[in-house]
Amino acid sequence: NAIARLDALCSFAETAVNNNYCRPLINNSGTINIKAGRHPVVEQIINSPFVTNDTLLDNGENRCAIITGPNMAGKSTYMRQTALIVLMAQIGSFVPADSANIGIVDRIFTRVGASDDLASGQSTFMLEMNEVSYILKNATRKSLIIYDEVGRGTSTYDGMSIARAVVEYTYSKKIGAKTLFATHYHELTDLENNLKYLKNVHVSAHEENGNVTFLHKIKDGSVDKSYGIHVAKLANL
Repeated sequence: NAIARLDALCSFAETAVNNNYCRPLINNSGTINIKAGRHPVVEQIINSPFVTNDTLLDNGENRCAIITGPNMAGKSTYMRQTALIVLMAQIGSFVPADSANIGIVDRIFTRVGASDDLASGQSTFMLEMNEVSYILKNATRKSLIIYDEVGRGTSTYDGMSIARAVVEYTYSKKIGAKTLFATHYHELTDLENNLKYLKNVHVSAHEENGNVTFLHKIKDGSVDKSYGIHVAKLANL
């Protein structure tokens, strides 16, 4: 047992030194404040420098963020790096960031990726709904939740209705968890006008002469374009 513990701690230390991690501050403030955060896996496999981003979540004014932006711009990477940094901090590891103030969370809930279960006859959408249902029934005010494009597996009207309801219920006093919600339903950005502690952010991109450059930087405000046609063009479609 002692050797196993030592092995784990040495691995933490070696990784922290080799990859320029910082020591997180752990507390019961309920605030997650990450400066220049990075994704620990993605930064190892890309050839270009990783574009860092800040994250600020709490149970007050920064309770929920709706994330819009182009396909391939980095919405999922941003949400996952936030969850990973919180997880790494709470298991005793240094984290990939310039600084990190981590208010302890009781659980991290995620609804990301798309898959189906042919053996049990469950579609991708049914699996997604089961996972969202589980989150809504088990999350608390002290949880961290990341939703990635909830509602995309059905008709636009139904999907948008479900996505909006999930945001509103997660935001409400019944849960009130710290939440990141990525979506291509740009109509959801109107929630910022109705929910006091919800804010819109977006992953920036630069368009010039019909070509799009993904900047991977999180900025305040929303966007109303997903650049799906441009991404299809990149795939030679």
